[in-house]
Amino acid sequence: MSFRWILTRRNTWIKIGFMLNSDDLRFFDAIATSDSLAAAARRLDVSPPAVSQRLRSLEDRLSVQLINRSSRHLTLTHEGELLAEQGREIMATLTELAETLAERSDEVAGQLKILAPLGFGRRHIAPLVAAFQAENPRVQVDLMLIDRLGHAAASAWDIAVHVGSLDEATPSLSTRQLAPNGRFLCASPDYLARHSTPRTPSDLRKHSCIALRENDEDVTLWRFRSKESGAEESVRIEPLLASNDGEVVKSWALAGRGLIVRSEWDVSEDLRAGRLVMVLSDHELPSAPIVALMGARREARAARTRRFLDELIKRFRQPAWRDE
Repeated sequence: MSFRWILTRRNTWIKIGFMLNSDDLRFFDAIATSDSLAAAARRLDVSPPAVSQRLRSLEDRLSVQLINRSSRHLTLTHEGELLAEQGREIMATLTELAETLAERSDEVAGQLKILAPLGFGRRHIAPLVAAFQAENPRVQVDLMLIDRLGHAAASAWDIAVHVGSLDEATPSLSTRQLAPNGRFLCASPDYLARHSTPRTPSDLRKHSCIALRENDEDVTLWRFRSKESGAEESVRIEPLLASNDGEVVKSWALAGRGLIVRSEWDVSEDLRAGRLVMVLSDHELPSAPIVALMGARREARAARTRRFLDELIKRFRQPAWRDE
C-alpha cells in the first residue's frame, strides 16, 4: 500500500513515487522501540544480521540514514524519528479502518494490550483472556502482569485491571468498578491455637504479623474500623516475615507462621475450607475493589477494548469469591 500522499503532503523527505508497505512500518517500529538491533531481532524472531541487512535495504531505498551507527546505544536520526512517529500514526489508522470494517461483520480485530496484577491476573484474568481470544480469533492479546500500575507506561496497555486504591491512577483514566473486594485479617487455626486469638487491634503488637509489600502502600500500618462504633484504630506492625508475592505471604500464614491481611478474592476458599480463620471480624479493613481502567487513547475506545470490558463486567457480575 502506498503512503506517499500521507508523507509528502507534510513536505517530508520521502521521495515522490516511493512505496512503503505495512511490513516496513512494523519492522522499523520494532527497531525504534528497542534498545538495540539485537533486541529488535529477538522481538522479530529473526537473526541480528537479517535485521541489519533489511535496515540497510530500507535506508538505501529511502536514500536517508535512519539510525545513528556512531552511538553505543540505538538512537534514531531525525529522519528515523519522523518515520517512526508517522509510521505509528499510519498503522493506527489502518488498524482503525480494519476494525471499522470488521465491526460491520460483527468481528473485532487488532492488538489488545491488557495489564493486570500478578496474583489476580494469573487466577482470574488469564483464563478470561484465553477464552476471549478463542471467541475473537482476529484479536492478538498481550497480557502483562505487574503489581504496580504506575510503573507501566500508559502506552503499554489499552485496558488495565486494578485491585485497590486508585491514588496512583491519573485523572485522564476512565474507571469502571467490576466487583467488590474486602480485605481480611487471617491466620491459620494452628497459629491461633498456639498464640491465642487477638481481641482488639492493639493485641496485634504481641503477635507475629506478615507483611505483603505491594503497590506503594504503607504495608506495615494496618488500619481498622469498628463495625459497631465506627471508631478507627491503626496499628504499626513489625513483621518478621515480608514478601512482595501474595502467594508466598499466604503460604506462610497457612503454615502457621503468623497473621496476614489479604484480599477477599484470594482467601475466600481458604476461609470456607477452614484452612484460615478470620480474625477481628467485628472490625473492617479498607476495601480493595476490582476496577477496570481505560485511557483516553484511541486504542482504549477500540471495539476490541470495549468488547473485552463487556466480558470483564459479565465475568465479575457475580464474583467467584462471593458465590456463597
